[in-house]
Amino acid sequence: MSTNPATTNPATTNPAAPKKKVVVLDYGFGNVRSAERAVARAGAEVEISSDYDAAMNADGLLVPGVGAFAACMAGLKAARGDWIIDRRLTGGRPVLGICVGMQVLFGRGIEHGVETEGLEEWPGTVGPLKADVVPHMGWNTVEAPARSAMFAGLGPEERYYFVHSYAVHDWTLEVTSARLRPPLVTWTTHGERFVSAVENGPLWATQFHPEKSGDAGAQLLTNWIETL
Repeated sequence: MSTNPATTNPATTNPAAPKKKVVVLDYGFGNVRSAERAVARAGAEVEISSDYDAAMNADGLLVPGVGAFAACMAGLKAARGDWIIDRRLTGGRPVLGICVGMQVLFGRGIEHGVETEGLEEWPGTVGPLKADVVPHMGWNTVEAPARSAMFAGLGPEERYYFVHSYAVHDWTLEVTSARLRPPLVTWTTHGERFVSAVENGPLWATQFHPEKSGDAGAQLLTNWIETL
């Protein structure tokens, strides 16, 4: 399942068009206010909430995340976020994960020798980033695939803001059915190559922070809103 975004935001070209509703999931981890402001600037109506019904009924769900993988998973489960994400994706309803909100979508995370089960939307392990300078903090480019709706209108020279010490280093999901479109995987290099974004039907995720990435991040959020 995939959607090609329009080149313009209907909410800006047609003031009478209703804005898309986005819920920023509040489960105790992530800069929810920064995400709220960025999504609102991109043209959506935004609510910060941990309410099950609000999160389920929104046009789009944004899942932020900062800190440790295990702590984020514990917070998600306490807020029923794992259930909300699974039910939304089962129904083809859009979800956007950011930073650790992306990492928890994978099979497991290993931090300081402790292994924690993730949401297993994608196979893969989040492990320590091997680089001379860790954390990877600052601006970097990405290697986005062709036909990406996430990076529509954005060139290879654009830079995005990263803050992380862990990453997914291998992409292992194979799509064998001709009826299914394979996920589009974006890579970045800091010491080694790692997965910096994934576009998989209704599920999008970024290791970087689009809400802190200036005009490029704003365009990416607009692209997401236009698919809702």
